Parts: sequence; C-alpha cells; structure tokens
Amino acid sequence: MEYFLQQLVNALTLGAIYGLIAIGYTMVYGIIGMINFAHGDVFMIGGFIALIGFMICGMLGLGWAPIAILLVLLLTMAFTAVYGWAIERLAYRPLRGSFRLAPLISAIGVSIALQNYVQLTQGARSKPHDSLVDGGFTLLSANGFDVRVGWLQIVIVVVTVALMVGFTLLINRTALGRQQRACEQDMKMAALLGVNVDRTISLTFVMGAALAAVAGMMFLMYYGVIDFFVGFLAGIKAFTAAVLGGIGSLPGAMLGGLLIGLIEVFWAGYFSSEYKDVAAFGVLILVLIFRPSGLLGRPEIEKV
Repeated sequence: MEYFLQQLVNALTLGAIYGLIAIGYTMVYGIIGMINFAHGDVFMIGGFIALIGFMICGMLGLGWAPIAILLVLLLTMAFTAVYGWAIERLAYRPLRGSFRLAPLISAIGVSIALQNYVQLTQGARSKPHDSLVDGGFTLLSANGFDVRVGWLQIVIVVVTVALMVGFTLLINRTALGRQQRACEQDMKMAALLGVNVDRTISLTFVMGAALAAVAGMMFLMYYGVIDFFVGFLAGIKAFTAAVLGGIGSLPGAMLGGLLIGLIEVFWAGYFSSEYKDVAAFGVLILVLIFRPSGLLGRPEIEKV
C-alpha cells in the first residue's frame, strides 16, 4: 500500500507536466484544427531558457528561491512566447489556405530545425541543474517505508490545475475566448463579423508556447536535467494525452496527461520500465477504437 501511494504521488506529478504541454496542443488544434508538432520542442526550449535564467540569477546573487523562480518564470514565458509567435507566423500563416498536410509538414520541419539549433548552441550533452526547492513531508510511514511528498511536487500539481482552470475560464468567459471559439467554428464568418483572425491565432500560439515554457521550467526543476532531444518524446506523449482526453478539450488534455503519467509510472513500478511507452500507446489505441473522440471530446460534425 505504501509503495502504491508513493507511485501515485510520482504519477500525478508527471501527469501534471504532460497535461500542461497537452493543453498547448489542444488550444492550437481547437482554433485551426491542426497539430503543432513543434510544440514539444518549444517545451524543450523553455527548459533551456529556464536553465540560463537560473544561471544568471546565481551570477547576480539572487539566491532566494521564490524571487529567482518568479523572475525566471516570467523570462521563460516571454522568450518562449516569441518562439510560439514565430512558428505561427513562419510555418502556419503562409500555408493556411493550402492543403491540410502542408502546415503539418512545415511544423515537423520547424521541430527538426529547433532541435538542431539547440544542439548547436547548447551542445548535445545533458545539462544538469541544482534543485532550488527541496524538502517535503512524510504522508505515511509503515513497514519501514516512508511515503514522501515533495514541496516541488505540490507546486507542480497546483500550478497546473490553476493554469487549466484559468485558461478554461479565459476561453469560456472573455472576449478573446469568444473570438477563439468563433474562429474554431468558421474563420471566414468570424472575419466578416469583425474578428481579427490573424491576431487571434497568433495569440493562441503565444499562449500555448507560454504554457509549454511553464512545463519546461517545471520539468527542469523536477528532474534536474535537460537536453536537446527531450522535447520530442515529451511532445509525442503530450499529444497522446491530448488525443486520449479528447483533443479540443482543455479538461480532457489534463485528464489525458494524468492518465499517461499513471500508466507510465505504475507500469515501470510494477512491471518493466522498458515497456512503459508501449503500455501508454496501447491504452491510446484501445480508447481510439472504442471512443474515437477521446474521453471528454465531442464528435466532429462536418459542415456542408
């Protein structure tokens, strides 16, 4: 029982990180109906920017963790948002009227370019980072086994839930959210009604990139290491989480991320860590067979 609880705590933390990346995927898909396959690499770049930011804080003597984390978070979100805007402007907007595979191929090209760009500028080796948030508390102690919950794990889960709730309210109750939903339903009609479609799509990419930045920073703080290839696998798993929960649904993306985290951690803990990815994708296949729209997704209705 104690081992199960410890694995549950670890799974919720990992699932929160996946869910945060998946929200960025599902926001972009909800507007333009296409997957931004460079999103995982934006997450990776956010981790590297956070690493550089923490190094700068150390050089400036900003050693108090809350101030350093807040400053680095703002820096990371700002710089990563620029990457999100550039991806939309260069890889998506010129191809918006083309056939549907063109932006997808373009996004894959941007993903490869970002990986090689970071590899050239930061090197191929993994970059370590010392933890700024240590400690925690013992949730349960029995049979010589302590179930530990770290303060950083609590922060990751709380921040992820807060961001999911905040962006859900933004989409459902603000003018920008109404513009995003209008673009999702019909871009041409939205433009005729006075919605600036280009600006709305750009802001969606910017917000998605900012969410990826938060996830990248948390990943760096939690695991203490980052490399140029980490965004590819994390992005694929977050995309899987978005599809599993129902792509286009923010709560669905969060649910899918938690499920992927649970499957991975428990499979690695009770069976074999070598096949945890197989288990996660196997569950995705089963869900898509019996519920193609995902757990919380709605079936698409084709307009004629």
